[in-house]
Amino acid sequence: MSSINAGDTAWVLMAGALVLFMTPGLAIFYGGMVRAKSTLNMMMMSFAAMGITTIIWVIYGYTLVFGPDTGHGLIGDFHNLGLANTVKEVVGAPGHEIPALAFVMFQLTFAIITVALLSGAIADRAKYSAWVLFVGIWITFVYAPIAHWAFASQSGKGGWIVDRLGALDFAGGTVVEINSGAAALALAIVLGKRNGFKRDPMRPHNMPLVLLGAGMLWFGWFGFNAGSALAANGVAATAMINTQVATAAAVMSWITYEYFRGGKATTLGAASGAIAGAVAITPACGFVTPLGALAIGLIGGVFSAWGVSRKYKFNYDDSLDVVGVHGLGGFVGMIAIGLIATKSVNELGGDGLFISGSPSLLGKQVIAAITVALFSFVATYLIATIIQKTMGFRVHRDIELEGLDTTIHAESAYDISSFTTR
Repeated sequence: MSSINAGDTAWVLMAGALVLFMTPGLAIFYGGMVRAKSTLNMMMMSFAAMGITTIIWVIYGYTLVFGPDTGHGLIGDFHNLGLANTVKEVVGAPGHEIPALAFVMFQLTFAIITVALLSGAIADRAKYSAWVLFVGIWITFVYAPIAHWAFASQSGKGGWIVDRLGALDFAGGTVVEINSGAAALALAIVLGKRNGFKRDPMRPHNMPLVLLGAGMLWFGWFGFNAGSALAANGVAATAMINTQVATAAAVMSWITYEYFRGGKATTLGAASGAIAGAVAITPACGFVTPLGALAIGLIGGVFSAWGVSRKYKFNYDDSLDVVGVHGLGGFVGMIAIGLIATKSVNELGGDGLFISGSPSLLGKQVIAAITVALFSFVATYLIATIIQKTMGFRVHRDIELEGLDTTIHAESAYDISSFTTR
């Protein structure tokens, strides 16, 4: 431990706290987007993800992702079972070593928010007990393998996406964004549409909460992206400014798209655009210039706004737009790397098609993105189907109509009676 870099360690510890802060932000964001009768249930799903994922991560999750590779780039071994061999271990490039436990904490927060994102696809209609079971199974059989494929190289343990295929993913375009988008689609299909889908408005009940949650996510995303440099260096600074640029650009492109499509620029559009831009830049933030980030944000905002509207055309009820924002936004970022990444930003990156004239990197990005999407969708569909056919994943119609807060949690987000009886 005498070789650790104090500055880098402090930054990664702070970044871990920032990313953990994102999950309560997501709970507020999602809580405001649903109808009032299911606000607390929506927020509780995020808090369950924090509790369950942490327990699994300590016992065996971390070692499945970052334990020494079993030989095929697919999964880690049990070298770090129960966080064994981590107390005195360091990770990081020479001169930038940090304590392994700082890295453990940082990566735990990624796992937490990834599974929490999925709750948005099944808002208003999922059994809480089934969700708790699903979180544990999904982290084990879907998140852990995909995270090993793309992230294991950060600890020098090797995964096939980065170390064998040679694709690039700086902060989780595959692991977090495409993974959550594909899994959300599978969940929405298995659980089916909410009662009243396409008939009832189902508008967000509290837009100030939505904007507050979006602001918390925007703030935490600096830890998400810049922290992935695992050092307080120039790449982290590039990732941070790129995150700001792309997020801000997507806010404007989303509401501009809204204005030309329907004549109104909405606060929900601004909040959704911010998330879409942060998503799109996530895989690319350490590999592109700020001008590249501007282009990614502008395109990501419009593409995600268009994608969100497709759920009505294809008749699937992704309640809070996880597929359109995270899934499609993740694809934008991964493809953008193959087009505009440049080694002038990060010598450990690559040169995209528009820089080198070669489609090699672009092809690798496409393979990585599609493989993760297919694996996540199929695996999640199987898990959700098994739960649905055994204990049941969807609540009874009467519970859904009454609201999940009072029927499942015996609480209500708002004490309406105190206002009506005065």
